[in-house]
Amino acid sequence: MAGERILVVDDERKLVDFVSWYLERDGFKVITAADGVEALAKVKSESPHLIILDIMLPQIDGWEVCRRVRRESQIPILMLTAKDAEVDKVLGLELGADDYLTKPFSPRELVARVKAILRRTQSPPLLPTEEVRTFGELTIDLQRRRVTKSGEDIALTKIEFELLRLLSSQPGRVFPREEIVRAVWGANYVGDFRVADVHIHHLRDKIENDAAQPQFIHTIWGVGYKFEPPA
Repeated sequence: MAGERILVVDDERKLVDFVSWYLERDGFKVITAADGVEALAKVKSESPHLIILDIMLPQIDGWEVCRRVRRESQIPILMLTAKDAEVDKVLGLELGADDYLTKPFSPRELVARVKAILRRTQSPPLLPTEEVRTFGELTIDLQRRRVTKSGEDIALTKIEFELLRLLSSQPGRVFPREEIVRAVWGANYVGDFRVADVHIHHLRDKIENDAAQPQFIHTIWGVGYKFEPPA
């Protein structure tokens, strides 16, 4: 991971310097931005491998920056918030953030989160034990990492594909939420396990005819999810 470019976006100069020092000590190249406009410009000019993004920013806030970045790329985003409200965390995940960290935070935890996200998003896929899984009109090509429905390609993010791969590996089996997160986000993930709910919601929007009445991915209330395609 040495040399990976990390874009740190925050208008608190002392915090930016503090975070930059720890990241550079671990071999990362740090790019900085003090507001949302500058952040979007740096995303285009510097092509960072990961963005550390504060919510409260001048000109364009972190929510809107996240939204705009997600329209064009899957660059991992770690959001920083001074608020500990659940709504901020959920909104960040809904907009496409990969993880969040509440201020104040330990710099060691920040660096650990950055490394975990990069491992998760940049690691090569595991060699599949089978090439293609077919469930009626839904086809999952594990080797090509391609999903089609009725012959039409469905564009999934890396996390969405990994969720579908995991759940479809054992149709009918209930996967507890914690097990899903550990398998997809990694054994050392320390965030909120409800991150799985957000990404499964997006996955359903893409593969189900009606996400409100899913045919493939079913919620088992209080436990987790199972993949059980229609007969």
